Amino acid sequence: MTASPLPVADADLTPLNTFGLPARAHRLLALTSVDQLAALAASPEWTLMPRLVLGGGSNLIFSGDFGGTVLKVEIGGRRLVAEDDEAWVVEAGAGESWHEFVRWTLAQGWPGLENLSLIPGTVGAAPIQNIGAYGLEMAERFESLDAMELATGVARVFTAADCAFGYRDSVFKRNPGRRLVTAVRFRLPKHWAPLTRYADVARELEAQGIAQPTALQVSDAVIAIRRRKLPDPALIGNAGSFFKNPVVDAATHARLAAAHPSMPAYLQTDGGVKLAAGWLIEQAGWKGRDLGPVGCYERQALVLVNRGGASGADVRRIAAAIQADVLARFGVQIEPEPVFV
Repeated sequence: MTASPLPVADADLTPLNTFGLPARAHRLLALTSVDQLAALAASPEWTLMPRLVLGGGSNLIFSGDFGGTVLKVEIGGRRLVAEDDEAWVVEAGAGESWHEFVRWTLAQGWPGLENLSLIPGTVGAAPIQNIGAYGLEMAERFESLDAMELATGVARVFTAADCAFGYRDSVFKRNPGRRLVTAVRFRLPKHWAPLTRYADVARELEAQGIAQPTALQVSDAVIAIRRRKLPDPALIGNAGSFFKNPVVDAATHARLAAAHPSMPAYLQTDGGVKLAAGWLIEQAGWKGRDLGPVGCYERQALVLVNRGGASGADVRRIAAAIQADVLARFGVQIEPEPVFV
């Protein structure tokens, strides 16, 4: 039996968040198995321990040090758990790399997640944020997940209804620190059709002369687009798309469309209209502009980047300034995607 990793005292969290923000934790513990987590939850000091769950660190903004235990989720494993005439059900441990898991499913001949290629972070973080890109949300492929109630140590299965998914939202995000996701299952369709309605994807495939793409070709196209538009966190600190695309009512959209005919807009099933936050930010004059050591990326206004030496306070400052300018110009409130810790 392999011994559990020992906790690290006074741990440096700087390399564990993709924005590269300085922070330390009183204690850092790597969780590599469900049994290890269950044993930890049964220990007498568990209820007294301030806890923070950390996956790939791609959706966190550290505002300072954390005076408790950071639980670094590193639970691995990938497998086919069920199959019927309609779909394959595939499971991954919460600590698996999301992108590597997506590419693995495609290598097995199980399509369905290709539009979500190259999104940073772990599998366990995907349902918390209900990640989405290029015409697909994770919730559309979700089957169920396993999670533990951290206060009690009780594990349970969550269905899609239990997760209460919304746009970049879930019951887990609305109750941070309450539960820890250990494994996630996805239902991948056997009767698959490519999702290429998103303009960037359609243009990329057309440029490559691909009229009837395979799932792998869609994944490759998404990867090419993301690499052109988004900075690599290994080279420049960032948390990916920093702001959610706002959804407004029809009357607000009509007002904005009259004043800004070129404004991108996407009708939602509930009658609302989703606007492109990146376009709003760019029109407000922020694309390529810095405020202290944090800047608005020159290739994609939706992304904030660490130009070097940034703190959580610096990120808050530029985010608030961008929000204020967009609100003043368009009367639209935009919200950050990352969680501030």
